[in-house]
Amino acid sequence: MGQPKKNASSPAAQYFAEVLRLLRMAAELSQTELGDVMSYSGAAVSAVETCTKPATDEFIDAAEKALDAKGVVAAAKKYLRLERYPEYFQGFVQLEQEALSVSSYSAQVIEGLLQTEAYTRALLACDFPPLEPDEIEQLTLARMDRRALFDRKPVCVVNVVLEEAALRQQIGGAEVMRAQYEHIIEQAQRPNLAVQVIPMSRGGHAGLRGPMKLIETPEQTTLAYAESLGKSLLVSKPDEVGLLFRRYAKISQQALRPEESIALIRQLAGEL
Repeated sequence: MGQPKKNASSPAAQYFAEVLRLLRMAAELSQTELGDVMSYSGAAVSAVETCTKPATDEFIDAAEKALDAKGVVAAAKKYLRLERYPEYFQGFVQLEQEALSVSSYSAQVIEGLLQTEAYTRALLACDFPPLEPDEIEQLTLARMDRRALFDRKPVCVVNVVLEEAALRQQIGGAEVMRAQYEHIIEQAQRPNLAVQVIPMSRGGHAGLRGPMKLIETPEQTTLAYAESLGKSLLVSKPDEVGLLFRRYAKISQQALRPEESIALIRQLAGEL
């Protein structure tokens, strides 16, 4: 996932800012007064109303409660979340968050759904051209938002296959990686998540053409998604998706079983 859109004043952000301002004025509250009720500063409220800074999920929840907005403010959350992602990634995120199942194969880095904040920040800090600190923060928050998928109702089944090489890549140093390994081990206890690893000793395997994701939509249609060099490709043709589905099945067969995979990750954690 590459660089975000630099225009903070997106249509969704502008609309939310206007709704927030109108509701605040209807409640006869100044920015400072609303901020006091929300446990935010008046400057923070002003920054959102002028689109200087994006509204975080926590800010939205606080505004919803403070203004007793009956869901009007909270409803903006899912739309504003999308604005944190690069434009090419937004369509995929919408599909992912509604999916019945998500299957992912990652070769170079750990799948975004399993990343810790520290790992994500360290990974984004490696980007080139370099990202600004606020861009790194925006993209990190966006990636963390995607994890809501695990607790969503109806349940989404998530399958992740990782290359051992991706796990061994020291992103952020030993402390960050140790916490990342522990996070994967903990998350793998979820009944709707399966994590598999392709060991480096496996040699050649069906995933050498590159990473990919498969999504089963609520209409029980399967789509495939891949990205490279800041470009994305969403595949919907049944014959092409079918080929990728079978390739993923072969990749999964060639990977270690989930319990063996977690044992390998524990071993990697013990080596740090």
